[in-house]
Amino acid sequence: MFTVRPIRESDLPDLVFLANATGGLTTLPPDEDFLGGRIADSLRAFNPRVKRPGGEYYLFVLEDSATGEIIGTSGIASRVGGFDPCYSYEIRAEKFTHLPLKIEKEIATLHLKREHRGPSEVCSLFLRPDRRQGRNGRLLSLARFLFVAAYRQRFTATIIAELRGYVDEAGRSPFWDAVGRIFFEFEFYRADMLSGLGDKEFIADLMPKHPIFVPLLPPEVRAVIGRVHPQTEPALALLRAEGFAMTNEVDIFDAGPLVRAETDQIRTIRECRTAVVKALVKEAPANPTHLISNASLDFRACLDEIKPHADGITISETGAKALGVGLGDRISFSPVK
Repeated sequence: MFTVRPIRESDLPDLVFLANATGGLTTLPPDEDFLGGRIADSLRAFNPRVKRPGGEYYLFVLEDSATGEIIGTSGIASRVGGFDPCYSYEIRAEKFTHLPLKIEKEIATLHLKREHRGPSEVCSLFLRPDRRQGRNGRLLSLARFLFVAAYRQRFTATIIAELRGYVDEAGRSPFWDAVGRIFFEFEFYRADMLSGLGDKEFIADLMPKHPIFVPLLPPEVRAVIGRVHPQTEPALALLRAEGFAMTNEVDIFDAGPLVRAETDQIRTIRECRTAVVKALVKEAPANPTHLISNASLDFRACLDEIKPHADGITISETGAKALGVGLGDRISFSPVK
């Protein structure tokens, strides 16, 4: 069985390994000191005194319960912005009209947006390529929403996700080459790395303050605005199924899309229920029907089968062990789709 749990200090070597395998994930740059800080941030986030979203960063790992091996990560920022602003390009339609010539046009433009008190964000999702089978990716991604459901006051009314933008087979970002490189004069991955490490002053100093007219960009660049990285397409499909919708914002470096959902309308959260464990069965199900969690700050989540029981539910002994619960304990659960 596989279990999602909060990251620990002892997980740092595994986190460094995963960060080096991502191929470029802004929130998990392969820098050991930075990742150690990320773990420290996460440990502070789970403090029971936290009552409202203040920019906390929660980082979870997916663990193979049989071997203790860490095979993936996922995170939630309770609020983007704050001391470290969040940047994006907002796509707006500019109107141009000349009545004597009967010309009316709407032209798409990119406006730099800087946000200091933004919404919550799901982020840092990565699953080792050799473990992307079954429902591992679904568990790793959706478990975060059961945590949000259990501690709703820690998160905002809206949750976003910034998805990796398109790069070609050679690792080039067409949008970066046409836009970012002009202003920064270095490679895409260096800009992405600096941003991930929290060094964002260069963005404020160098990014253009005036709108960029989309039709002036080459066709191959226009085609990738709002398009995801090929490896990110399953993550986008999963979020869309949860109720996330495309927005008019894209990433400033690779033009990857930003998706958004009302927190209480996210499917896993909306369908989440709680019940007391009244009985256990010995064997774990071959086809789990539900995502279950202990709804605790010492969070655990896994996939199992839920069956109704008198005044409660039945789960497997394996699932109960993964969550650290027993008869009489209350758990949260939501259908897996």
